[in-house]
Amino acid sequence: MMPVREILVLGDSHTPIFNHPAFRQGFPEIAFNVVTVIGATASGLENPNTKTQAYPLFKQALQDSRAGKVIVMLGEVDTGFVIWYRAKKYRASVPAMMRKAISSYSAFLREVSENRTVICISTPLPTIRDGNDWGEVANARKEVTATLRQRTALTLQFNQDMRAFCTRSGICHVMLDDACLGEDGLVKDTLLNRNPSDHHYEPDTYARLLVERLTGVL
Repeated sequence: MMPVREILVLGDSHTPIFNHPAFRQGFPEIAFNVVTVIGATASGLENPNTKTQAYPLFKQALQDSRAGKVIVMLGEVDTGFVIWYRAKKYRASVPAMMRKAISSYSAFLREVSENRTVICISTPLPTIRDGNDWGEVANARKEVTATLRQRTALTLQFNQDMRAFCTRSGICHVMLDDACLGEDGLVKDTLLNRNPSDHHYEPDTYARLLVERLTGVL
């Protein structure tokens, strides 16, 4: 029986995917310690007083864990809601608000990478369709009027910018956009959740993709 080593996973509501059986099958020697903070944002990491308390919770998890590798997955709440909301609230440009999110996320990854090996997973593409007013998340984000195509474009740029930062900083970045983007320029239908009110990717498809892309990385 091979020894089991821990990998810490930090992120938002998309991180429970690492509890999927596909990871136990694909990486039997790894125990994924998943720390999920619902609603966690890249933008909020710079503010210790956010409602989610993501930064303090992640810091505590890092203190409690001996894992040498840390997977971080954030940004979907930013590109799907927060960046647009802040631009409207503060009468600022969307690019300016995205730069703030990128800066905050980059600072966190840089901090964690000081004594751990960091693997940054690209942000999932948006799945909430235009005019969708059902589902808890869709209702919470309904005041953002950006179209699915606009939100997709922002997410693609966000992921490119984060990949560029990671490359400059010697941090591993796992880009999934090439496998998730359909020919129509939007997320592939195969990644849409079977539950139409669930904005997370279809678990089986997403898990298989992550296992494939993380093989040789972990």
